[in-house]
Amino acid sequence: MYSHLLVTVAYEGEHDAARSLQVARALAAPGAKVTLIHVMEPAPLFTLDYLPDNWREDMQRAITADLGALASTFEDGRVVVTEGDPAHEVLDYAQENGVDCIVVASHRPGTHSLMLGSTAAKIVGRALCAVHVARRED
Repeated sequence: MYSHLLVTVAYEGEHDAARSLQVARALAAPGAKVTLIHVMEPAPLFTLDYLPDNWREDMQRAITADLGALASTFEDGRVVVTEGDPAHEVLDYAQENGVDCIVVASHRPGTHSLMLGSTAAKIVGRALCAVHVARRED
């Protein structure tokens, strides 16, 4: 059982937070702190001229609200929305905040992710705490 879990949540078609949240509930000690984190990657420069002025702030508010609803299902649920490289930001947060287990979702690896490396693989390879990789059940 862990006292501070960090659950990564990606807003992409293949990722579903339900499995990661289920795993976090199973691994959490009574009264554990459970932090849900989403890392917004920087938009490619060529797209910025086509986006509304406050798109990033609007997106961050929407993601924070969605994560807040999910975090509220835990006794001590918290939300972090940050920007940068997902693996780097997750690892930094974990180390700086005493996280003892990171829960990260991973889809089935294909040739593309094996060649480039996935966020989950980077986290598993570099984390200084336990990491639980939650696979989809399909």
